[in-house]
Amino acid sequence: MNTQALIEAAVAEVGKVLLGKEPQIRLALCCLIARGHLLIEDLPGMGKTTLSHALADVLGLSWKRVQFTSDLLPADILGVSVYNRNDASFTFHPGPIFTQLLLADEINRTTPRTQSALLEAMAESQVTVEGETRPLPQPFFVIATQNPIHQSGTYPLPESQLDRFLMRLELGYPHPHAEREMFQRRQVKGAERIAVEQRISNGQLELIREEVDRVHASDNLLDYLQRLVAYTRTAAEFAVGLSPRGALALLECARSWAVMQNRGHLVPEDLQMVLPAVASHRLVPSGDYAGDGMALVELMRRNVDVIRG
Repeated sequence: MNTQALIEAAVAEVGKVLLGKEPQIRLALCCLIARGHLLIEDLPGMGKTTLSHALADVLGLSWKRVQFTSDLLPADILGVSVYNRNDASFTFHPGPIFTQLLLADEINRTTPRTQSALLEAMAESQVTVEGETRPLPQPFFVIATQNPIHQSGTYPLPESQLDRFLMRLELGYPHPHAEREMFQRRQVKGAERIAVEQRISNGQLELIREEVDRVHASDNLLDYLQRLVAYTRTAAEFAVGLSPRGALALLECARSWAVMQNRGHLVPEDLQMVLPAVASHRLVPSGDYAGDGMALVELMRRNVDVIRG
């Protein structure tokens, strides 16, 4: 089975439990394939946990969930060494971060100190506890959910930490047809959980990632990428544009998207498809656009012919 067929099977399987959200499912898979981490910002009850659990099932990954609260400590995530009186030694008890897919639920409801406990794990796939570095299971993928910052009891993530997430998504309210299907399904099956079958193995995921590493970007495509990045740094709508790390993130996600379309080379549409998810949480708007990164990205997409030159 080729890569595109594997992706289509995985998307269809996750779509059984997350109805009407195929674009978001594809972008979440793209983020995982690109070896990044995903931030989902939306209101409670939109299906964020459902998406993370279904992705773990369809990829055969171990899955753990941490509910972030104001009293959560770094040790609650990373683990702690406990003294054993019998042999006068310390035994390390790993925390929930020692898994393949970690759902950091409502990450902005905990303190910055605990939020930062994830940084080393996300950047290097390892954690250092009490001076000893311990590797994390592979593949390692963090999905963090975030409530809108205007809700009470939230600690906004700083820009430096937001930048650690390769992509940011919003799920939004379901389409009326999808919502009606949810109602009808609940009447028939009650609260019974729909089983999600594994469609991509760890070995197949690694092969897909190797395909991404071989995707070719022509000089013309790289020129277009540089014009996109330069636009964010010079246009009046932006107070701060994309950093070099943000530009590399855009390129890497576009390469993953190309592989998902069964192509070994990049086209401009690959960059355009992943642009909102990669750029919206990295851009700092100015003037009338303040506080609305997604509106800025849509403005860029409307001006795409101008940016192409």
